[in-house]
Amino acid sequence: MAWWWWVVILVAALLGVALYDLLQRRHAILRNFPLIGHLRYLIERIGPELRQYVVAGNDEEKPFSRDERRWVYATAKKENSYFGFGTDDDLTEPNRVVFLHSPFPILESVPVSAPIQCTKVLGQWRSRPGAFRPQSVVNLSGMSFGSLSGAAVQALNRGAAIDGCLHNTGEGGIAEHHLHGGELIFQFGTGYFGCRDNKGNFCLDTLLETVASAPVRAIEIKLSQGAKPGMGGLLPAAKVTAEIAEARGVPQGIDVASPGGHSTFSDVVSLVAFVEQLAELTGLPVGIKSAVGQVDFWTHLAQHMAETGRGPDFINIDGAEGGTGAGPLVFSDHVALPFWEAFAVAYNAFAEVALTDAVVFMGAGRLGLPAQAATAMALGLDMVNVGREAMLAIGCLQAQKCHTGHCPTGVATQSQWLQRGLDPTDKGVRLANYVSGLRRELLRLSFACGVKHPALMGPNNVSVRWIDGRYRSAHEHYGIDPAVTHSEQRLKSIADALLVS
Repeated sequence: MAWWWWVVILVAALLGVALYDLLQRRHAILRNFPLIGHLRYLIERIGPELRQYVVAGNDEEKPFSRDERRWVYATAKKENSYFGFGTDDDLTEPNRVVFLHSPFPILESVPVSAPIQCTKVLGQWRSRPGAFRPQSVVNLSGMSFGSLSGAAVQALNRGAAIDGCLHNTGEGGIAEHHLHGGELIFQFGTGYFGCRDNKGNFCLDTLLETVASAPVRAIEIKLSQGAKPGMGGLLPAAKVTAEIAEARGVPQGIDVASPGGHSTFSDVVSLVAFVEQLAELTGLPVGIKSAVGQVDFWTHLAQHMAETGRGPDFINIDGAEGGTGAGPLVFSDHVALPFWEAFAVAYNAFAEVALTDAVVFMGAGRLGLPAQAATAMALGLDMVNVGREAMLAIGCLQAQKCHTGHCPTGVATQSQWLQRGLDPTDKGVRLANYVSGLRRELLRLSFACGVKHPALMGPNNVSVRWIDGRYRSAHEHYGIDPAVTHSEQRLKSIADALLVS
């Protein structure tokens, strides 16, 4: 074929596209600007990548800036995580956290594995037979198989096994990908996946079978999550593969809905009774996970627990910053309190009835960075849960395509082709490196402030810049009494944890 035929074919194709653009009625831009109007959609499609890699500065992007992602990547790969030539942060911005170092820091070297055990024994308050002290204050937040790929879940579990941290299953049940050596917190939500009958109701026998089938150390009842609190969910039929159906206990190839609330309990009294039933029959610590909305719930829960001596062994506060679940924009942006205010509400409710030393407090919502994790622990948090930061450690690029099924790195997709790029063995090592690296930074901060544990950092160590330019202690800023966070009982618990370590 002569070369000019190719030119004719190309011109004819362009004319065909232009004619289609002129006649179609769906897109005004294409109708008014045939051919060149397609550039608008191309730029819109690659806009996130342009901003992420070319346009945005080191500290401009949300939810994680380039500097924050770089620190996670470097830590996970055991590369140089130092930053040269000083900070490029705005040191005068409000709500900026500053750690006040001691003139007499602790001179001990920080171990590579940086062991920091939880200061409390999970389940001790209610004398659960399966009570235990978590070996790491940094653990993996709930991310279900289905939301994440099987390769990603396997990488997380392998990393948890290497490091010794706990792996929360998320509400999608337990699959074979969870069984690679990491100890589990089994989570279930309103869909009761992994513990439901054929009609979708909670089934105790199924729960007992699930718990017996895996190294489950605790059970978590999910009331809500920061990404879409108060909402249910729908797993479309196309995503309900045979593997996912087996893990969740649902039919394959059929839409699976999770309602907005639980059918097994409807108020604080029935919730506490349900917690106690599960703990009695399994012997395991049982806790709840929730975003924080109406304050009355937390006041009522704390008062009921104080009056009866019954209730959850741990409380996991999920801030509105949480993002491992996709949801409507209005829910992501405007429903539930951010972690810092949310934690203060829940913690203070238990402080009012002197129960903060009995309950283990966990939290999530962009806490997988050293400054945020250290501040949270100074304010009374016992354990930090990391979600998206763990995803970054195993390869996530923050492409923000989790809800499309087209995650380019194979983390949040069920595409076999995209998953093949994620090596669970290699990424498991990176996850372990990241978790131990975060603990190591926590110890470095603690030692610089003259204390041996991040929970010992008090009002004299952590300050926050207010809008008027003055600095106040983080305790004053968030309205948490340091006499509670540094009570005699908590200091004794920390001392016991240090002795065990």
